[in-house]
Order: sequence, then structure tokens, then C-alpha cells
Amino acid sequence: MTQAVDVHPLVSPWGRFGLYSFYIDAPEPAIVDTGIASSPAEGMAPALEAIGRRIEDVRWILLTHGHIDHVGGAHALWELTGRRAKVVIHEADAPMLRSRRAHVEEYLTGRGQYLDDPGGEAKVTAATRAVISGEMEPTLLVRGGETLSLGGGVTVSVHAVPGHTPGSVAYVVDGQRSVFTGDAVQVHGAANGFPGYTDPGAYRTGLEYLRDGIRPRRLYLGHPYRRADGTPYGVELDADQAREALTQSLDIESRVAAAACGCLEEGLRDTDSPYSPFARVAEELGYTGDPTLEPSPFFTSMAGYRTHLEQNV
Repeated sequence: MTQAVDVHPLVSPWGRFGLYSFYIDAPEPAIVDTGIASSPAEGMAPALEAIGRRIEDVRWILLTHGHIDHVGGAHALWELTGRRAKVVIHEADAPMLRSRRAHVEEYLTGRGQYLDDPGGEAKVTAATRAVISGEMEPTLLVRGGETLSLGGGVTVSVHAVPGHTPGSVAYVVDGQRSVFTGDAVQVHGAANGFPGYTDPGAYRTGLEYLRDGIRPRRLYLGHPYRRADGTPYGVELDADQAREALTQSLDIESRVAAAACGCLEEGLRDTDSPYSPFARVAEELGYTGDPTLEPSPFFTSMAGYRTHLEQNV
């Protein structure tokens, strides 16, 4: 039986978002996700000191995916550990740890196609410089199926749950089923009020696997994702809340899929709507959020459905 370990949330702000990282209090301590460049020194270090732990002793940096608000602090955290911590990421998202430019390319080939903002590329480029603490090579590339030893009999298994990004993973503390999903469970979205994923089919499969296969006893999300009524989930979900969040995520994906596929099959039309050419989707779903606010989950998901439909014609 795996030794039980405590999990301590490490919350840091960033604009409209709350960024969740987590400290796994194992013999070889781990931090799951790293926030932005300032998060390790300004948020994590004092939070760990308050519970009698030192950031210098962290030996694992476990990244759920490659977005800037999850890997932005990775280099800074690695430096604070004396470069002793092992940095883990899925091979599909590793380019986003290695290169700031990879984030710009993701923008241009996805949501950037639909955002009417000639300065969008420059803004994303500036954001990567501001919030990514450094480009770096990961210590360990994973695909899913690996088991990481954190010492003292504590193990963490890696589960591929692509969809939000190609390399999204869930980390599970074996034996106690504490599950860290980053942004692989979106429910009804966070501050922008819409779920964002690049591959809707993979996203749905990942949700089903988490709910029916892993069955979390404790679920740790990457942001304060919201229920249908707009109220946010807390930083730690118990088994019942986890199942509710996963089921709601599947339900909203079904609704978004029906609206998106209907719009795509009818044919995209440019209009004066800020949701153009997917205005029909926003209308059907009653979505009134600002689709231009980065990271623009509305257009991220719409680009995902378009790609998915074109690949399956």
C-alpha cells in the first residue's frame, strides 16, 4: 500500500484567473504546475515556509500541460531548487516548455484565425516574455503509463488525457487516488465562462476515463472552474464533487458539440458578431462572454471542432 501523503494547494493570482499549483508532501516533494514566472518566489516559497517546508527541497516538478500559466514558473522553480528538481512533461507539450515561440504558433494556428486583432501575435509574444521565466529542456518526457517514485513508497502514476492540449496528463497519487488534472476538466469554464480544448473527441474520452476509470477520491483542478449556475468549485473536490464536475464537463461538451457541428455543417458565415463566424453557436448556447479575452476558450474550442470535423469527413 502506498504511503498516504498530504497535498497543499498553492494559489497564485494572474489577472482574472486564480492559478492552482499543488505541493505533494512526499519524501521527495513534488509541485504540480508552476503558475507564471513570479509564482515560485512570490507565492509558493512563502506558502511553503508557512507550513514548515522549503522550496529548495522540491525534487519533482510535474507539469500537467504546456500552457504559459502552468509552465511559466517552471524555470524559476527549477532554479530555486538548485536545479536539482526533475521537470516532467508529456512529449507532445514539451515544445511549449522549450520555446516561447511555440505558444505564439499555437495562437496563430488555432484561435488567432478568428480573433479580429491585427496586433494579436505581438500581444501573445509579449505575454510569453512576461510570464514564462525561461525556456528549458525537460528532465523526463512522458506519454502516459509511467510510474514516478517520490520516495518512501510514494508513487505517482501518469495518465494521458489529451484534449485541452495534445499533451495534457493527469497525475495520480497511487493508493489514495488524489488526482491532478490541470485543465483537462473544464466544467463550464473559468473566468471566461466557456470550456476550452483543442481536440473535442480526445477531451471527451479523457473525461470519461477520469470519471469511470480513475474515479478520483480527491480531484484538484487547474483553476476555479464553474458549475452551470456560475459558482466556482473549490481548490479540492471530494469524490462526489469530482464525479459531478466530470459529469457536468461531459454534459456541456455535448451541448457545445451539437451547436458547433450544426454551425459547421450549415456553413460558416462572416457577420458583425464578435463570435463570427460561429455566432450561431453563441446564440444557441446563450453565451455572452467576451470571446476576445485571452486565452479565448470560445474560439479555441471552435477551432478544435472545425479541425475535428474536417479530419473526419
